Amino acid sequence: MKKFLILFFMVAATGSNAQIPTVTSGKIVHYDNFKSEFVDARNVDVWLPDGYSPAKKYAVIYMHDGQMLFDNAHTWNHLSWSIDVTLTKLLKEKKIRDCIVVAVWNISEKRDAEYFPQKIIDSIPDATRNKILSKQIKGVPLADKYLKFLVKELKPFIDSHYSTYKDAGNTFLIGSSMGGLISLYGLCEYPGVFGGAACLSIHSPCASFELMDQHTDADVASKFRNYLIRNLPEANTKLIYFDYGSNTGDAYYDSYQRALDAIMVKKGYSSPHWETRYFSGEEHSEKSWSKRFNIPIMFLLTKQ
Repeated sequence: MKKFLILFFMVAATGSNAQIPTVTSGKIVHYDNFKSEFVDARNVDVWLPDGYSPAKKYAVIYMHDGQMLFDNAHTWNHLSWSIDVTLTKLLKEKKIRDCIVVAVWNISEKRDAEYFPQKIIDSIPDATRNKILSKQIKGVPLADKYLKFLVKELKPFIDSHYSTYKDAGNTFLIGSSMGGLISLYGLCEYPGVFGGAACLSIHSPCASFELMDQHTDADVASKFRNYLIRNLPEANTKLIYFDYGSNTGDAYYDSYQRALDAIMVKKGYSSPHWETRYFSGEEHSEKSWSKRFNIPIMFLLTKQ
């Protein structure tokens, strides 16, 4: 457990001297220290597929932990999602519609502050909330400001500089772990902007692995579920994908995911608008997320 905790919290820091990722197909347009009025500047990479043309329109995928998506030569753990490989294959096979990816880098020391669903914090019991704020978030919650950055600053920039479909039906969020958490939270907060979210190995306990104990579900995770009951978009108006594995951090998720699935059923979600998958033997890492990335991307981009 201790070894996994170290791996869970080690994430690449951003900065002006960060390496621009190399891709095997398509093209990366790198924006160094993209400025924001809401959050700290961070790097943003835009992946354009082979043959990108302003004469066509493209759906847009916004992905969190952007420095982990393309090039394992420059990631902290030498693993990456290699999404350019998967997307290029699916596009050539015409299994998904045309898209670009906006890879939003995290800032390591503020990752949990930006990804923790902010609106549940006040409902967490005092002792647990104080631990969350001091040991996990380590300061001020920033998720609402992070989403404002995406919606009010980054999306308008992308839509003005690239040939995109601007509507919610062509704008999606994807993330893993805490990135999956902020993806679902973002969909709930801005249903008029985003048409769906893919949440791989979603960390719905919300509390960090370091802080998880027998009180986690009642004190924290249940508050997120209550938020979802109140704020999930109307049934079958959005696309929502969950998955999880059985090893390392994902081994803790089965009961939490079942509780999320129960909410989806209660709210009236059904196929093809909602899907949850379980991958026996898969772990909480980019290696596993890369292997199955084709599934959530097809889920989002083959539906209209």
